[in-house]
Amino acid sequence: MTDRRRVVGGLFMLTVLGLVLFVPPVVGLFNRDVTFLGMPQIVFYLFTVWLLLIVGTVALTRHLPPDPVEREEEGEG
Repeated sequence: MTDRRRVVGGLFMLTVLGLVLFVPPVVGLFNRDVTFLGMPQIVFYLFTVWLLLIVGTVALTRHLPPDPVEREEEGEG
């Protein structure tokens, strides 16, 4: 069973990586007159990074154990 803190740490690092990859100076590096599959390089870069962040999130959350449910006692009132 995976330790919950490690998975949450991985999700945090994935978020930081996503922020760094979408910072305008980094995105500007891919603003060239080159096309991939008929798309400008910057569009291909943005959608590829976006897709990889989604796939990474899905992969990490599948290993996330469920929250321990603590039953609250029903108070009288």
